Amino acid sequence: MGSVAFGVILALLASLIMLVNCVVVIALVRLVWKNHCPGLCFVLSLAISDYLVGFTITGLVNEELSGPKYQTPRQHCVLQMASITWPSAASIFTVFLVTFDRYLAITHPFRYFRIMCGPVVGICIGGPWLLACLISFLPVMVHSFQEKNYQGLCTFFGVFQPTYTLVVFSVSFFSVFFVFLYFHCRLLKIASLHIQHIRELAPAGLPAACPTSQPSNDTKALRTVAILVGCFAFSWSPFFVVSVVQIACRHCYLHRLLEHYLWVLGVCNSLANPLVYGYWQKEVRLEIYQMCLGLKTKIFPLFHFDSQPDKFRATDHCVYLQLMKLFISS
Repeated sequence: MGSVAFGVILALLASLIMLVNCVVVIALVRLVWKNHCPGLCFVLSLAISDYLVGFTITGLVNEELSGPKYQTPRQHCVLQMASITWPSAASIFTVFLVTFDRYLAITHPFRYFRIMCGPVVGICIGGPWLLACLISFLPVMVHSFQEKNYQGLCTFFGVFQPTYTLVVFSVSFFSVFFVFLYFHCRLLKIASLHIQHIRELAPAGLPAACPTSQPSNDTKALRTVAILVGCFAFSWSPFFVVSVVQIACRHCYLHRLLEHYLWVLGVCNSLANPLVYGYWQKEVRLEIYQMCLGLKTKIFPLFHFDSQPDKFRATDHCVYLQLMKLFISS
């Protein structure tokens, strides 16, 4: 590929993805350790996969900055493309897992914790990672999926056969995406029924202390998933749709559009996921806030301790004024 500007963009994007996801991973580990919530485990798996997306694309930065004459060996390129595809596929599958977890928690709230026990959570988390690993490293095991006329430019379409691309994109992504939309539509239907039920109870003497105008926890979780679905569809759908067009039309040269623009747009989903959860999930937001406060106390201890005497001096001054008023009044 050999574009210096594209290499700089990849370097900045990878740094942001790793930094943001690292903060979210630490916060989620602390929350899981405290609360032992299965839903947070799935979000933690999503954050780890997104972090690995940023980590794996750093390998492309050196090749981009090396110039157009840089030649990558075939096996090295196959392993590199498979390593980049693995966390991306795991992130896509885990997004579906988070949606299914929310669906199960809303539709079966009393049986949720009995269903989502430790072994089931481990299988649900490990399953998408194993499936993503199998799909991503399939060309490493099956050499017929590798491009025979490899020219030394390490790109996804330059090293993989269109057959493998069609299997991965058509079977894996679109099947998961349509099932993903189905569960999302079911969640929207359930949420609308809940809102309608609350409105019917309001004229029947619902206590005024109940804040009916404020969304419930289920509605907040649904809103989080809805935003996540929107970011996911906007990020990855153009890449996969144009990829299928490229496979169907062999004379259409859309490689540059796919590899320099649409693929980067899809990778940006790994940056949007932690931002969505960090902003919309109150527990994650509070945990990050507490982490920042603790970090501020450790880095700036002088400012922390200097502020205490000022607070005490202000308190003493207020007490002194109250005593003077009592003395004068007496």
